[in-house]
Amino acid sequence: MFFTQDVSSRKSYPITSLLQFGTLLLVLFSTETISAQPKIQWASKVLGFSSERVDANNPGPQYRAIQVLGTPNKLPQKGESVCAWSSAGADTYAEEYIKVGFENPVRIKQVSIGENWGAGAVVKVLAYDSTDREYIIHENKEDGPTEKGRMWNIIIPQTEYKVHAIKLIVAPAKIPGYNQIDAIGISEIDLPFEARINLAKDIPKEIIKENLGKSINSKVREVAPIITPDGKTLFFTRESHDQNIGKQKLQDVWMSRILPDGTWGEAENIKEPINTPEHNAVSTISADGKTIYLVNIYMPDGTFRPGLSKSKRTRIGWEFPKEEKIIDYSNLSDYTEFTLAPNGKVLVIACQRKDTKGRKDLYVSFLREDKVWSKPVNMGSTINTAESESTPFVAADSKTIYFSTAGFPGYGDNDIFLSRRLDSTWTKWSEPENIGDLINTSKWDGYFTIPASGEFAYLSSEERSIGAEDIFRIKLFPSIKPDPVAIISGTVLNALDKKTISAEVVMELLNDSTGTDKIMAEFDPETGEYKMVVPLKKAYSLNASKKGFISISENLDLTKDRRFREIKKNINLIPVKEGQTMVLNNLFFNQSKFDILPASFPELNRIIELMQEYPTMEVIIEGHTDGSDDNMMLNVKLSQDRANEVKKYLVEKGQIEAKRIQTKGWGQSKPIASNATEETRKKNRRVEFTILKL
Repeated sequence: MFFTQDVSSRKSYPITSLLQFGTLLLVLFSTETISAQPKIQWASKVLGFSSERVDANNPGPQYRAIQVLGTPNKLPQKGESVCAWSSAGADTYAEEYIKVGFENPVRIKQVSIGENWGAGAVVKVLAYDSTDREYIIHENKEDGPTEKGRMWNIIIPQTEYKVHAIKLIVAPAKIPGYNQIDAIGISEIDLPFEARINLAKDIPKEIIKENLGKSINSKVREVAPIITPDGKTLFFTRESHDQNIGKQKLQDVWMSRILPDGTWGEAENIKEPINTPEHNAVSTISADGKTIYLVNIYMPDGTFRPGLSKSKRTRIGWEFPKEEKIIDYSNLSDYTEFTLAPNGKVLVIACQRKDTKGRKDLYVSFLREDKVWSKPVNMGSTINTAESESTPFVAADSKTIYFSTAGFPGYGDNDIFLSRRLDSTWTKWSEPENIGDLINTSKWDGYFTIPASGEFAYLSSEERSIGAEDIFRIKLFPSIKPDPVAIISGTVLNALDKKTISAEVVMELLNDSTGTDKIMAEFDPETGEYKMVVPLKKAYSLNASKKGFISISENLDLTKDRRFREIKKNINLIPVKEGQTMVLNNLFFNQSKFDILPASFPELNRIIELMQEYPTMEVIIEGHTDGSDDNMMLNVKLSQDRANEVKKYLVEKGQIEAKRIQTKGWGQSKPIASNATEETRKKNRRVEFTILKL
């Protein structure tokens, strides 16, 4: 059985509070002055070990010696962790050991040992120089500490030799149960190291955690919220509700729409074909909010296969979910989640495969030209650990990811973290940041979803719930917000009769000469509009394509925008007929020059495609300038040179016969706007494309 979240196995805990239902105000009552930390060099390689624990039920790198490398994964929280080294046996009388090396040998004043569980079992600490000569740093002959875990800092006089390696001798029988080592570090400074949570910056002292109310939440469990980018529709999973499908009332998908007054309308079960007697869940949603992606592949006989399906909303309801093919998809876990980047071309998958760092990891898959998703690639050790990484959400900026894990220092069973993408591979990420204990609790936290505005986040929580888990929202503070974006939406019209027509809408960066960085959406008259999400601080070309029509592109300059915007842009398409003229809006030249700038190439490539589709088409390219220069002859020459350059590009790049293209330069003689201001003069500086013959 495959479904999106492990809700059936998680316990509910009673919550006692003096606050009445509605809104929970979380307050941080004390503020600590964070002291300076010594620079610690953490172990970078394992040189040897006596044994390592193996999880028979889930074999993999959990508990292995390599888990001791790098920064602490558990501390300052104490307790058992699969991200720490354990020897094979618990309470055994034979001594165990682990020896680690360091990238940059130094003369040390401190050894820091993260004992996250079973502290006190280390009986000897040894150091090694470049010749592998052994030195005793510390012998622990006393009984172990009463606390279960600690960051143990051994301060010593500075060594006369550079330390290349550290070895720990462990007596498992000294402390009952498994003994675990989270990390081993060395330092040239004798200031004790304190294990800390890597918190997001400038976390406020209070956060309002707002229960969405009885129109969405009930006495049963509501989890896994998914908000549409426009923030107007909320999908979620509800379990054990009377209106769920099937005798067992397993998980069904429900939805609610926001009302004009800002409150949420009564939630509705979206019924068949999305919901079946089995577990059902929406995992992610398209940027236009019209297509939902569902965990599992829906089979015609009502059964499921592991994988991903999608369903598009039409006027008569949701289509039967169709399989999204992913090359070499497999998952060794019973649970999986997916999240889609706003461009619709990048899919992040939480699953367990043969190359995982432990349990579930985050993987990335890219949409190929044949509409099949590429083989999932592990997103790297910066964000993946030996613990389960789950419930990923890629924000509207396509750069910020939120996910849940116990693999980094936190506050509870699982915490929500954020990380930011560093390059286009989707495998290099910033160090994950914990979003704080005003959002994360001592229990399991996950399912963080944000609309394109970046104003609020929606999540599941047991705190102040009506019954089991409920859906809440919080207002995001600046340091955990994604970068601002714009929602571009509108209709596609026939330029002659103004009727809506089905078309593919494309937004592409003006400086992207390769044409590979495209954001695409479909406009269907049945659903009423196209919609896409794009990052700010960039300039775009917006156009639509439809067989039998000429695309009119439009320049959309968002380079100066810094805040979320919603922009309405209707797109006109001109039927392919003799005599039809279009302005090449996204054709660019330097001032008083005729060399075509690379940002113009996508526009010209569309003309090439049109002329290749109609091999007998003949056209005229006409250049125009504004009237700001009194030298009419120079303006005529400049406009003619620009028209000639366009013809040259079409002939050379598109192999269009030269005889099919005429050119004419009109200079400033045919203005279409006033020359009084720069804004109106821009309209006069243009190149036009007219069909002479089909």
